[in-house]
Amino acid sequence: VQLQASGGGSVQAGDSLRISCTASGHYFSNYATGWFRQAPGKLREFVAAINSKGTTAYVDSVKGRFTISRDNAKNTVYLQMNSLTPDDTAAYYCAADQASRITTMPRYWGQGTQLTVSS
Repeated sequence: VQLQASGGGSVQAGDSLRISCTASGHYFSNYATGWFRQAPGKLREFVAAINSKGTTAYVDSVKGRFTISRDNAKNTVYLQMNSLTPDDTAAYYCAADQASRITTMPRYWGQGTQLTVSS
């Protein structure tokens, strides 16, 4: 599966933004998909994931602010980000794999899309 992320940009603190990741290939609906982020000088961290049944998981720092969703008909996963803060500034990467791997070591990655949040 190949993944293509899009939708990043520069926003102000408190703003909202939705980023997308479109997959090519078959059986997208069978994969769990997720988002990771990497800020300058920091390790890549898990942000959110959604499995094939629609069950979601989030890192504590984004709970209540971010929502992950998927549209299997469009082979696309979304990350709606609200109440953004400068700490959310990072390159955001989408990923796909089996549910058992999606929050830790997914094997399929898209390129990053940059989010910059100004105070």
